[in-house]
Amino acid sequence: MFKPVALVPVYDHEHAVGATVQAILAHPLPCLLVDDGSSPACERMLRELAARHPERVYLIRLPENQGKGGAVMAGFEEAARLAFTHALQIDADGQHDAGCIPHFLALAQASPDAMICGYPVYDESVPRTRLLARYLTHVWVWINTLSFAVRDSMCGLRVYPLGRVLALVREVRLGRRMQFDTEVLVHLVWRGVPIVNVPARVTYPADGVSHFQVWRDNVLISSMHARLFFGMLRRLPVLLWRKVRPA
Repeated sequence: MFKPVALVPVYDHEHAVGATVQAILAHPLPCLLVDDGSSPACERMLRELAARHPERVYLIRLPENQGKGGAVMAGFEEAARLAFTHALQIDADGQHDAGCIPHFLALAQASPDAMICGYPVYDESVPRTRLLARYLTHVWVWINTLSFAVRDSMCGLRVYPLGRVLALVREVRLGRRMQFDTEVLVHLVWRGVPIVNVPARVTYPADGVSHFQVWRDNVLISSMHARLFFGMLRRLPVLLWRKVRPA
């Protein structure tokens, strides 16, 4: 059975999330909104969206802000409770092209145990400093997985097989903020989950709101890379064996 849902973590994106939800609902796909302790204005907007589409939009609210990773993990649990098998994660701010959704879901249905990972195709709106920071993270991911399986670990447009990712998040303590998108992929690669990389058009962003906090999040990301590096060293024999074993 293949039963997907769009999973949208939301934190104070009241000006963009309505258009994002409409773009999702243009496809035959339900939507699960995770309100990550948003402001009253954003909370009202999310409640209105859920009330306007009661058969297709689900809403859960976290009483305090957990960070993107915390919101996504809460969404995994709720999606599983609702009997969905796959979660298509997409950002609330409109930076991802919802027109990619049918292609991503077709790939997930064809390979139900795989992670379907978007890699960005940027327009002129992307800040150049972000491109450099992303490349540094890519290099660390390639080192920590001993592979080029993940083309871009920071793109928030992806499809998770819920069975595989829930087994991980229930057993491993993952970062709950901006480091989550990268950390979860490295752990899934370590567990042998196949990765399918798909190009996805990205713009920056519809409402001009970024929740990336330079000092805090860079410290968290640096700490994550160090932790993953030592995790890779512990798994080194297994990772090397995968590279040399007969197909």
